[in-house]
Amino acid sequence: MKFADLSSTNAAEKSTYIRERVIAARAIQASRFAAYEGIYCNAQMHSRLLATVCVISDKCREQLGLAMEKLKLSARAYDRILKVSRTIADLEGSHSVEPVHMAEAIQFRSLDRENWGN
Repeated sequence: MKFADLSSTNAAEKSTYIRERVIAARAIQASRFAAYEGIYCNAQMHSRLLATVCVISDKCREQLGLAMEKLKLSARAYDRILKVSRTIADLEGSHSVEPVHMAEAIQFRSLDRENWGN
């Protein structure tokens, strides 16, 4: 892309639309965790709850497995990627975590590792 296209205010997602999506995702999460005291969002899930809430397809499991091996990620990173992928799906209003959500979450994790020099 040309710099002019990237820097154009028309190219960026409007903050009002982003705000609406975040509010909707938070409402989804509040509903999801209504029965769990002290848990209000995906980031607060413990591993057992994560296994219940974030059921992924074989394709997503394969993607995540490859990333775990290639990036040499820990079990903690596994949980974080699942939480982020569930949040991305919530932002899109998706009932399930799709491969595109998983890929984006993995990309965020790999970028995070690059910034820390790992």
